Amino acid sequence: MTIDFNKNNDGLVPAIIQDAVTKNVLMLGYMNEEAYKKTMDTKLVTFYSRSKDRLWTKGEESGNTLDLVDIQVDCDNDTLLVSVHPNGPTCHTGTDTCWKEDNETTFGFLTHLENTIKQRKEEGKPDESYVASLFEKGVNKIAQKVGEEAVEVVIEAKDDNDDLFLNESADLLFHYLILLQQKGFKLKDVEDILKFRIKK
Repeated sequence: MTIDFNKNNDGLVPAIIQDAVTKNVLMLGYMNEEAYKKTMDTKLVTFYSRSKDRLWTKGEESGNTLDLVDIQVDCDNDTLLVSVHPNGPTCHTGTDTCWKEDNETTFGFLTHLENTIKQRKEEGKPDESYVASLFEKGVNKIAQKVGEEAVEVVIEAKDDNDDLFLNESADLLFHYLILLQQKGFKLKDVEDILKFRIKK
C-alpha cells in the first residue's frame, strides 16, 4: 500500500475511523508516517495530534482504544479509511461518535422497513393498512403467515423460477419483521444472538 505523506506540507493525511462491524464513521484524525507505522506495529490506532504536537494513541488516557482491523488508502493515496473495533466511546465528550450519534447497527432499507412497520402498528388503522390488520389479528395470525411464507419459499427453492423464489423470500422476510415487532423485538436483537454465537 502506497500512502502519499508528502502531498501536504505538514506530512499528514486524514484518517477516517470506521467501526468494522456497524460501518458507522466514528471520528476523523490525522496520521503522519510515524503514526501509521506505530498503528501497524501495535494494532492500536495512533494519530499525530496537531494540538499536542506529538504522536497520540487513541485511549492512552481514557482507555477507550481503537483496535485496528484494517487500513485502506483512497484512489489518490492521500486519505486513509481505518476499520476498528472501538473499546468504549470514541469521542472525548463521551459519545459513541464525534457526531453525537449512537454507534448502532442499521440495516439500510430493512431498518426503514422496520420503522414503517412500527408506524403502521402504532397508527392502528386496519381498514387502511394490511400491516395494521395483521397486528389487530394478533400473534397467532402473524406466526401463521410466517409459516405459510416459509413453506412457499421451500417449494419455490425446489423449482427453477428464480423470480418466484425471490418474491416468496421477500414475503417471508416482510412477515418475519412483522412477527419480530409483534414480539417486541427488532433485527438488532437477532444480530446480537448471532454475534454471540460467533464468539463461542
